[in-house]
Amino acid sequence: MFLENTVNHKEQFGWIEVICGSMFSGKTEELIRRLKRAQFAKQKVEIFKPAIDTRYHDEMVVSHDSNEIRSTPVPAAANIAILAQGCDVVGIDEAQFFDDEIVKICNDLANSGIRVIVAGLDMDFKGNPFGPMPALMATAEYVTKVHAVCTHTGNLAHYSFRKAAGDKLVMLGETEEYEPLSRAAFYHAMHPQTAPTKTTKKSPEHE
Repeated sequence: MFLENTVNHKEQFGWIEVICGSMFSGKTEELIRRLKRAQFAKQKVEIFKPAIDTRYHDEMVVSHDSNEIRSTPVPAAANIAILAQGCDVVGIDEAQFFDDEIVKICNDLANSGIRVIVAGLDMDFKGNPFGPMPALMATAEYVTKVHAVCTHTGNLAHYSFRKAAGDKLVMLGETEEYEPLSRAAFYHAMHPQTAPTKTTKKSPEHE
C-alpha cells in the first residue's frame, strides 16, 4: 500500500515506492498506471529506464500488454539525478539493471521533495536478490509485490525461470526465454531430479 499525500504538509519531503515481482507480474503496468494518474493531475513527471532495455521501443516504457508511456533511456543512475531536477514525480523502470548508485539517487530525490516510483525484478533467474533492488526495497516507504501466474501449476508465481541456455546474469527476453513459476515449480525446474514422475492410468483390460 502507498499514500499519495503526506499528512504533515509542512514537511517538504518526498518518498520512494517500489513495485517488484517476477517477469509477467504486471510491474510495469502498475508503474505506468501511477505515472499516468500523476500526469492527469498536472504534475511534472519524468520517466527513466536503462538504455540497454530496447525490447519494445528505444524511448517508450512498454508493458507486456502494450500499455506505454514516454521515457528517457539513460546509461547510468547518475544521469537520472541531473535530468530529474524540478520534477514532482520520477518513475524508474527495470531498476535491477542500474548500478548500485541508483539507491542513493532515489533517496536524494525523495529528500528533495520528489515522489519516486521504482519498478524492477526482485530476483534474478537463479532466484537470488537482483542488483540494487533489495536496498531499494529496504529504504522505500512503500513496497508493492505483484505476482504472475505459474505456467506449470496455475498458482501464484514470483520466480522468473530462464528457459534459454546461458549463465549470463543480464539477458533480455520475453516468453521465449522466460516463464513465471511458483516456488514448487521453480524448485523442480532448477533440480530436475526432484520433479514428480507422472503416472499413467492403466486401461481396464490391464486391471
